[in-house]
Amino acid sequence: MAFDMIEMEAVHRQILDRRAAHRSLPPYRAALIPEVTELLATYFAKVQPGRVVTGVKRVGGGASKEQFFFSLTSGEKTEQYLLRMDPRSAITETDRGREFALLAAMTGVVPVPEAAWIDADGSHFPQPAAIMKVVSGVTKPSGSGVKVSGLGTWLGSELRAKLRDQFLDHLVTIHAYDFRAKPLPGFDIPDADPKQPARWVMNYWRELWRIDEGETRPILALAEQWLTDNMPDCGPENLVLTHGDYRTGNYLFDEASGEITALLDWELARIGDFHEDLGWVLMQIFGTWENGEFRASDLFGREEFITEYERRSGRTVNRRTLHYYDLLSSYKCYVICGGNGLAAARSQHNHQDVLLTFLGAATAMFAGDLARLLKQGEPA
Repeated sequence: MAFDMIEMEAVHRQILDRRAAHRSLPPYRAALIPEVTELLATYFAKVQPGRVVTGVKRVGGGASKEQFFFSLTSGEKTEQYLLRMDPRSAITETDRGREFALLAAMTGVVPVPEAAWIDADGSHFPQPAAIMKVVSGVTKPSGSGVKVSGLGTWLGSELRAKLRDQFLDHLVTIHAYDFRAKPLPGFDIPDADPKQPARWVMNYWRELWRIDEGETRPILALAEQWLTDNMPDCGPENLVLTHGDYRTGNYLFDEASGEITALLDWELARIGDFHEDLGWVLMQIFGTWENGEFRASDLFGREEFITEYERRSGRTVNRRTLHYYDLLSSYKCYVICGGNGLAAARSQHNHQDVLLTFLGAATAMFAGDLARLLKQGEPA
């Protein structure tokens, strides 16, 4: 079936078409520093003549985008910027123009990097790219060792006390954004019927799996059937702007003061059920276990997070709906690591093939999560 016949957001149909078309392309070579320097120099010669590009360096990590810090000088003023450029295929396939528009909309609402320039269709850079101002801060404590950012991060009691209220308050603020009064370019609103928010997201992730993997895996097939049969209703009052990847590791903070300086990685944002963000926050892979107790993003116990979200947002968390999105979160992670990431590495379409292959091993954990949640059943 053609993707335009499957009900989902328009931008997601375009992403699926692009993903499918790219599968047959030759291997992708990561950009070299001299090449990026030249690309940036010629770009600014067109859009900001007189500015000088220096100090280009690759940013470590980043399984979905090639990222480069650089300095931009005009007269006596020098500022730091970040170039985010798509590889040929990524572990999460997203849209640069949509991310750029969302950062602009969130400026002054919650702390975000300033969106400066966009090459949404890759007319200048080899792939679609966006440039934003660098924000100071770290994603994890400096003494936390070498690990994938956001996975098993331990903040410590002092930082935890400083970050937790900000973390939750910013999420509540995002969910309060009035997307009808202030429409977001490129964002469709799933309000034709109460099940459309869940149906759109489920359709998209199911088709991503079929593009990149194709084979049937029993636990994934069972989860897919359950998710298809048990889509929850979402009333207008529960339809919000979701961040899509809200967790420790996706915000910057000042290590001394504990102030959150920027919320990052808005690529998976959409208009949907607020429970979808809650299910993602509460995933065990992004949390910490200590003395037999789980902390979501190393900040809140599960029940504490739910209760505090209800108190601060004025919303009521439906436990059946949250269970659905708990399960959908693990399903999405299985598709991301076991389908999208491995396909990008296997086809040599990504600059982080070693990391993507490493993350592929996490599918066993997500399979375990799916089995646990399916066996657990819906809350009474």
